[in-house]
Amino acid sequence: MRTRVRGWRWRHNPLRRRSDLVEAWTALAVAVLLCVGAPLVGAVAGLWAHERARAVATVQRAERHMVRAVVLGDAPEQLPSVEGTDQEHAYRTDVRWTEPGKGTRTALARVPAGTRAGDRVDVWFDRHGRGVPPPPDEVAVWQHTVTVGLCGAAGTAGAVLLCHGVVRRVALRHRLAEWEQEWSRTGPDWTRGRA
Repeated sequence: MRTRVRGWRWRHNPLRRRSDLVEAWTALAVAVLLCVGAPLVGAVAGLWAHERARAVATVQRAERHMVRAVVLGDAPEQLPSVEGTDQEHAYRTDVRWTEPGKGTRTALARVPAGTRAGDRVDVWFDRHGRGVPPPPDEVAVWQHTVTVGLCGAAGTAGAVLLCHGVVRRVALRHRLAEWEQEWSRTGPDWTRGRA
C-alpha cells in the first residue's frame, strides 16, 4: 500500500533534492498566479478594453448620424448565410431622406434583409455621407470588455501552466542527474560485496 506524505518537499530529509524544493516553490507560485494573478490580469485587461471601447463608441457617435429614410429598392428576403445561423443580415440598397436646409438626398445604405421598397428604416451615415453601421451601444461595449478580460485571464493562466510544465521538466532532468550522481558515489559500495 502506497502512503502519500504531504509536504515532504518542504521538510528537511535526506531524500529531498534541490530540484524537489524548486518544484515545491514553483507549485506554490503557480497556485498564487492562477488564483490571484490571472484574474487580476483579466480585470486590468477588461478595464483597459472598456475604456478604449467607450472612447471609440463616443468618437463614432460624434462622427456618425442617424436619419430616418425611405427604402427605394427591395432587399432580398434572405441572404445566403453560414449554415446553422439565423442572424439578420444587412443589405446595401438606395434610400432617400430629407435633411432640413439641404433638401432631399439619396444614398446607398445598409438595411435589414427583407426590407421592402417604401419601408422607413433608421440608417447611419458618416460625415462624408457614406452608409456605415451604427456606433456600438453599451451592450456591445460590455461584450467587448468581458471578452478581452476573459481572454487576458485565460492567456495568463495558459502561460503560467506552460511555464510550470517547463519548470517541472527541467526539475525532473535535474533530479535524475542528481540521483545518477549520488548513485555513482554509493553504487560501488552496494555492489562490491556481491562480486
